[in-house]
Amino acid sequence: MPVNAALKAYLETRRSIPAFQMGEPGPSRAEIEEMLTLASRVPDHGKLAPWRFIVYSGAERERLSLELAKVAMAGKPDMADDMIKVEKTRLTRAPVVIAVVSRAAPHVKIPEWEQVMSAGAVCLNLLIAANALGYCSNWLTEWYAFDQSVYPLLGVESHERIAGFIHIGTEKLHPGERPRPALSDIVTFAGE
Repeated sequence: MPVNAALKAYLETRRSIPAFQMGEPGPSRAEIEEMLTLASRVPDHGKLAPWRFIVYSGAERERLSLELAKVAMAGKPDMADDMIKVEKTRLTRAPVVIAVVSRAAPHVKIPEWEQVMSAGAVCLNLLIAANALGYCSNWLTEWYAFDQSVYPLLGVESHERIAGFIHIGTEKLHPGERPRPALSDIVTFAGE
């Protein structure tokens, strides 16, 4: 079977760009819909689609960031000024942020763990789809991904979980390569 050279080259150099190194332009609605269509093509035992998307864009990102900052500052009233600034910009670092929301739940045939893994696969596919359309991307799960008190603010139901926030924009600065693990540290060949 012939090797797809372009895909191989992409995977050899794929990396996330930090959200604070992203800028405009962000993807259009049509591009976002194309990304989400591509992202949805993941292993999904039982065809449950145990995930969904919430797209945050425009002024809504700033409004939500300020609301999240209020929650963070209420929990840490002595927060340093530089951290307050970080909290106030959580969702404004990239032009578009997409929450991948896991709807994994007990099922008679499909293990919940498989459903959770499917949501993780959606996150990775969304990163790849954004890159395929010429954008940079980053998968983040910060404190508010795990704080259910802010779920209503973010549009997430109490029975759902956030698999990740995918930040998408245009690269302002390429950070270069980062260290990767040696295969000898992470691979076991069973049966040899």
